[in-house]
Amino acid sequence: MSEPTSGLLSRHNLLVATAVLELGSGLVMVLLPAQGLWLLLGVSDASPAALATGRLYGAALAALGVACWYTRAAPGLGMVRGMLVYNVGACSVLPWVATMDGLSGLLLWPAVLLHAALTLWCVRVRAS
Repeated sequence: MSEPTSGLLSRHNLLVATAVLELGSGLVMVLLPAQGLWLLLGVSDASPAALATGRLYGAALAALGVACWYTRAAPGLGMVRGMLVYNVGACSVLPWVATMDGLSGLLLWPAVLLHAALTLWCVRVRAS
């Protein structure tokens, strides 16, 4: 089955959606890590180490967003495979943190659902 060149679930749209979501999330974590950690994990008094880790995490998300943005015009499966690994990781780590550590913010479960949807989208694109 060949990759559709247009349509909602195309590889191009996957890369654009991921670029916007991850770059936006990354910038929030870099610039406002305390607020980002509160929204995601419900942490209201993050330690300096947690804030530094949040900023580093934000930089990684922003880098993923930039990579997706610049790959969208000439998409390759390498980027989609990398995003698949990241999204599976997010779908695994976030529920673990919620159930084992009791951390859960306003956006934790929506983030899990979003990454689950992106995982399925990546699988669909890889199978095309």
